[in-house]
Amino acid sequence: MFLSKIKPFLYLGVFYLIVSLIIRTVFFFHPITTAGFGFFEVIKVLLIGLVNDIFVFILASSILAIYFLFLSDSKYKKPYGYIILSALVLFFLYIWLIPNNIFKQYGGSIMEIALVFVGIKTLFFGLMLFLPAQRIKIRNALYFITLLLYVLLIIFNGVSEYFFYNEFGVRYNFIAVDYLIYTNEVIGNIMESYPVIPLFSGIMIITLTITWFIYKKTKDELLELPDFKQKMVLLGSFMVLCALSALAIPSLMQIRSDNVFADEIEANGLPKFYWAFTHNELDYFQFYSQINQQQAEKNFLSQYPQQTLSRSVVAEQPEVKKNVVLISIESLSADFMEHYGNTQKITPFLDSLAEKSLMFTNLYATGNRTVRGLEALTLCIPPTAGESIIKRDDNKNKFTTGSVFKSKGYDVKFLYGGYSYFDNMQDFFAGNGYGIIDRNNFKPEEITFANVWGVADEDMAKKAIQVMNAEAKSGKPFFNHWMTVSNHRPFTYPDGRIDIPGTAKSREGGVKYTDYSLKLFFEMAKKQDWYKNTVFVIIADHCASSAGKTELPMDKYRIPAMVFSEGFIPAQKFEGLMSQIDLMPTVLGLLNFSYQSKFLGQDVFKKEFQPKAYIATYQDLGFVKDGRLTIISPVKKVKQYSLELEKSDLPPAFKLYYDEKLIKKADQKLVDDAVSAYQSTSYWLKTKQLNR
Repeated sequence: MFLSKIKPFLYLGVFYLIVSLIIRTVFFFHPITTAGFGFFEVIKVLLIGLVNDIFVFILASSILAIYFLFLSDSKYKKPYGYIILSALVLFFLYIWLIPNNIFKQYGGSIMEIALVFVGIKTLFFGLMLFLPAQRIKIRNALYFITLLLYVLLIIFNGVSEYFFYNEFGVRYNFIAVDYLIYTNEVIGNIMESYPVIPLFSGIMIITLTITWFIYKKTKDELLELPDFKQKMVLLGSFMVLCALSALAIPSLMQIRSDNVFADEIEANGLPKFYWAFTHNELDYFQFYSQINQQQAEKNFLSQYPQQTLSRSVVAEQPEVKKNVVLISIESLSADFMEHYGNTQKITPFLDSLAEKSLMFTNLYATGNRTVRGLEALTLCIPPTAGESIIKRDDNKNKFTTGSVFKSKGYDVKFLYGGYSYFDNMQDFFAGNGYGIIDRNNFKPEEITFANVWGVADEDMAKKAIQVMNAEAKSGKPFFNHWMTVSNHRPFTYPDGRIDIPGTAKSREGGVKYTDYSLKLFFEMAKKQDWYKNTVFVIIADHCASSAGKTELPMDKYRIPAMVFSEGFIPAQKFEGLMSQIDLMPTVLGLLNFSYQSKFLGQDVFKKEFQPKAYIATYQDLGFVKDGRLTIISPVKKVKQYSLELEKSDLPPAFKLYYDEKLIKKADQKLVDDAVSAYQSTSYWLKTKQLNR
C-alpha cells in the first residue's frame, strides 16, 4: 500500500536524476569548462552530484506531497464542501477586489498569479462538488496537470541551467536572482537571442511525452485514496526525509576542491539559487577572515599622505573647469582590442583613439557585472561581498564622483539607453544627486532601433549630443556618465552600419557596433562648441566573461581605459597596475581639483600611488599586488597565487594572460593588506562613513 502510493515520486525522481546527469555530462564537455578531470574526480563529482540531486528532489517534491495529502472524497460531503467552496470564493474576491491586498503589496505579477491559481482551484473544486459522477475524471485531469507542471519545471530548469552555464560558466548565483526579478528584460533577451519557437516546441513535446508516460503508470493509485492514518504515516516519513535533506544540502554545498569547475558541476543549481536569493549581502564580519579593526584601518589608510578616511586633496596648479564625459562600455574585454592582440579588427575606432589618448594599459575591473563597474566608477571603493552597493537599500547619499563635480558647480547626469529602473540604477543615481536621461526621455522618432536592453548605442549617442548641447547653453560645465547597452546578448543592432549583420547576433558584432556608435558620437561632438573644452573618459564596465580555470582569472578582469582631450591631455601610456576605482581620482587630478575626499582609489600620478587592483565575484574577493593574487572567501578561506605572464609576442604592457600558481605558504603581509582593504571598506559602509 505504502510503496504503491509513492510511485509518482519515484517516477518523477528518476526523471529528475536523469535530467541532472545529462546536464552534468554536458557541462563536463562544454567549451567553457577549461579544466581537466581525472577518472576518480569524475566519479567523485557524479556521486556528490547524485546525492545533492536526491536531497534537492525530496525538498522540491513537498508541493506534490501536499497535493496528495489533500486528496480526499470526504471534503465534498455536506456541509464541508460548501464551506470550503465559500472560503475559496471569498479568497478569490479578496485578491480581485481589495485594492491593497497582500499580494498587490508584494508587487510585480504576484497578484495576477495568485488570482489565476485561486480562480482555477475554486473552479475545479466547484465542479467536483456539484458533479460527483465526473469527480474521478476531473481528479485525473488535475493530476495530469500537476505532473505536467513538475515535468515542465524539471526540463525548464535543466535548460535554464545550461544557458546560464553557457553564459557565465557557473551554476545559478546572484545574477540568476536578478534575472528572476527583471523578467521583462530577461524574457525579451531570450526571445531575441535564441530560436524560441523550436526550443519551446521541443520542450513541450518532451514534457507531454514524459508526463503521459508517468500518468499512465501511476493514475490508478488515485482510485483508492489512503485513509487518515495512512496519510499520517506517509506524511511523517516524508517530513523526516525533508528534515534530513534540509540538514544535508548546506553541508554538501561546503564541499570544495581546487578545481572550480568540479565544484560547480557537482553542485545543484536550486540550492545555489536559494542561497543567492536569501543572501543579497554577505556580512563580511561573519564569513571572512579579519584582523583587529583599528589595525585594518591603519594598514589600509597608510597608502594616503593623510592617513585618515576623509582627506584633503590639494592641487598644486589652478583648477581646470572642463566638461567631463565618462563613457562606460558594456562588456568590453581588453582582448577585444587590437592593442591586446585581437586580430578581428572589431574596435578600429577605439584602437585609433587610444593612440591619441592617455591610455591605461594595465587596469582591472572590480567585478563581472555592470553594477560593479558603475559602483567602482561612481563610489571609487573596492567591491564588497554580496551585491553591489547600487542594488542595496542603503545606496543613497554616498560620497560619489558626481558629488565632487556638483560641489564645483557642474551639471551632473547619468545617461542610459534602457529603462534605468533595471539593476536599481535609477534609485542609486537619483539618490546620489544625478539627473537621469534614459529610454523614457526618447521620442518615438528618435529611436531607429531598440532591443530589450534599450535603444541602440547610436541613438543614445545622438541623444547625448542633444543633452550636452542644452547643458552647454546653460553656461555651467557638465559631467555626464553614459552607460552603453548594445554590446550585450542578443547583440542586435541596425543593419548597414558595420560589416557584421545584426541578425548574426554575435558578440563580435556587438563590440564592433558599439565601436561604430562611439565613432559616430565623436564625429558629432567635434562639430560642437563645447568639444575642445571637454575631457572624454572611456572605460569598460567589466569583461565579456568571468569564467576560467581559477576563481578569479586575471585576463577576465582586464579592461581597456583611456582619457582623451584634444589639446589638453597628451597621448601617452600608463603601464602601472591599477584598479577601476583609481580612474576617476586620476581624472580629477588631471583637472587639478582640490576637494575633501573619501575615495578609496588613488590618483595614479601622485608619488604615493601604490600599484594594486581589486577583482571580485559576489563572494571571492581578490587583491592583486607585487605579483601575487590573494583571494579571501567565505568561511574565512584564504588562497594566494603567484602571477607569471605567459609568453606572447605582444609588448609587455599588453600581455594579458597569467599562469596563476597556487602558493602553499602565502605572503602574510599581502594577506593582511587584502583583509585590511575589504574589512575596512565593509566596516565604513556598515557604519555609513562613506556617506557625504
